Amino acid sequence: MLDQTAVEKLDVEAVNKGAKQNAQPLYAARQKVHPKRADGTYRRLKWIIMAVTLGIYYITPWLRWDRGPHAPDQAVLIDMANRRFYFFFVEIWPQEFIYIAGLLVMAGVGLFLITSVVGRAWCGYTCPQTVWTDLFLVIERFFEGDRNARIRLDKEPWTGSKIAKKLAKHATWLVIAVATGGAWIFYFADAPTLAYNFATGQAPFIAYATVAVLTATTYVFGGIMREQVCIYMCPWPRIQAAMLDENSLVVTYNDWRGEPRMRGQKKAKAQGLLPGDCVDCNACVAVCPTGIDIRDGQQLECITCALCIDACDAVMDKVGHERGLISYATLADYNHNMRVAMGGENSGAIDPSNVRDQNGNFVDAIRGFKWREMLRLRTIIYTAAWAAIGIALLIALGTRDRLEVNVLHDRNPVFTTLSDGSIRNGYTVKILNMVAEPRTITLTLEGLPGAVMAINGIDAEPGTTFDIPVEPDKLRPLRVFVSQPRDMVAPGSTPFSFIVEEGEAGETDIYNANFEAPE
Repeated sequence: MLDQTAVEKLDVEAVNKGAKQNAQPLYAARQKVHPKRADGTYRRLKWIIMAVTLGIYYITPWLRWDRGPHAPDQAVLIDMANRRFYFFFVEIWPQEFIYIAGLLVMAGVGLFLITSVVGRAWCGYTCPQTVWTDLFLVIERFFEGDRNARIRLDKEPWTGSKIAKKLAKHATWLVIAVATGGAWIFYFADAPTLAYNFATGQAPFIAYATVAVLTATTYVFGGIMREQVCIYMCPWPRIQAAMLDENSLVVTYNDWRGEPRMRGQKKAKAQGLLPGDCVDCNACVAVCPTGIDIRDGQQLECITCALCIDACDAVMDKVGHERGLISYATLADYNHNMRVAMGGENSGAIDPSNVRDQNGNFVDAIRGFKWREMLRLRTIIYTAAWAAIGIALLIALGTRDRLEVNVLHDRNPVFTTLSDGSIRNGYTVKILNMVAEPRTITLTLEGLPGAVMAINGIDAEPGTTFDIPVEPDKLRPLRVFVSQPRDMVAPGSTPFSFIVEEGEAGETDIYNANFEAPE
C-alpha cells in the first residue's frame, strides 16, 4: 500500500498534469473568425453608433467656424505651427494645456463609470478598432457573402472568381484605410488647402508619411488582425476587471434557465426529459466577432458587443421561449438565480423545474435586473467626479483672461550702474494677446519709487506707462530697461510690478518682479 506521503505526491502530480493540459498559451496564432451577420436591437444600435462616429471623424475637419479675419475658420483645428488648438468657439494656447488634461481625465473617469455600469460597452460599440472592424466586415460580406459562403470560399482552390472577390475586398479596404489616414491629417491644417496640396504633391512630407502609417495600421488592424488586437494588444480587457463589481451589467449566458441544453426538445420532453431553454444551436458563437462561446462564462475575449443576445433572442422567438437566455445581467442576480435553479444550494445540478412553475412561467424567486441597481456608491462617486471636473473646466474657460504678461530678468549682468550713479535692470517682457483682433495694451511700472522704464523699438521718452500695440492672437516680446535714481535705490532686491491692461475689455494681468541693486 502507498503511504500518505506517496498519495499526496500523486495528487499533486495529477493536479499539475491537469493544469498543464488546461493551460492556455499566452499567445496563439490567429485562426480566422467568420462572424455571421446578426439582426436585432443591439446590431441596429451598433449600426447607428458606427454611422455617427465615422460621420464625426470624416466630416469634422470640413466644418467651418467664423473667428474673424485674423484667425482660421476651421471649426476643429490642431495648429501645430502656431501652437494652438481650436474647437469651435474655444481656443487653447500651449500654457492652457491643463484644459486638455482635464478633458483626458474626464474621459478616463467616464470610461471607469461606463465600465462599472455596463462592462466593456466602450469596446463593443465605440472603440475605433470595433468601428473600423465592423466597417471592414460589411465590405467582406458584400464581396464574399455571409459566414457560410466565406468559409466555403476560403476552402475553395484559387480560381479567377475567388481572386476577383479577394482583390475587390482588399482594394476597398485599402481605399477606406487611405481615407482614414487622409481624414486625420486634415485636423492639423486647413482641410481644403491641404487636400489640394496633397493631391498635387505639394503637401509636406509628414502629411504623406502620416497617411501611409495610418493606412497601414487601419488595413492591418481592421482587416487582417481584427480580434487579435482586442485579445493581445489592447490592455483594457486586463484592466476592466478592477472596474467591475457584482452589480455591473455584463453580457451573460443564463445557464440557470438554459441548462441542460438539448436539441430536439419536443422529442426530449416526450421521453420524459426536462431540458433547459438552450437548444444548442451555436447561433451565439456564429455571430461573435472574437469567435468565443459565451456559454463558457465570462472571458477576456468578450467585447460586450451583445450580438450574441440578438442571435439568441431570434432563436428563442422561433422556439417559443422568452427572450433573455443571453442578456445583460449582473453577477448578483445571476448568482441568486443559480441558487434558485439548484434548489437553494450553492453547488449541484440545475433543475429546470425549480425555475418554472407548472404553467411554464418563471417562479417568483427569479430575479431580474432593476435600473436602480445602477445607483450605487461607486457609480455615484464616478458620476460626481466626472461632473465636477466638467463644471470646473467650463467655469475656468468662461472666466479666463485673454491677456497675459510674463517677465524674464536679465542674468548677466543682473544690474548696471550708469554714469550718473543710477541703477538699471534689464527685462524681457512678453505681452500675450489671446484675442483674434489687434489690441493696444497699456504697460505700467508700479511699486518702484522714482523708477522709469525705456523700451527698445518704442520711440518715446522714459516713463512709467506705455501703450503697446499687439497683433491679434500673438505674443509680443519687449526689451525693457528699468532705471532708478541713485538716491532712491534700496540695496539688494526690491519687489515691484509690471501691469498690463486693456481698457475696452477691462482685462488686467500683473507680474511681480524684482529690481536688483548693489548690497
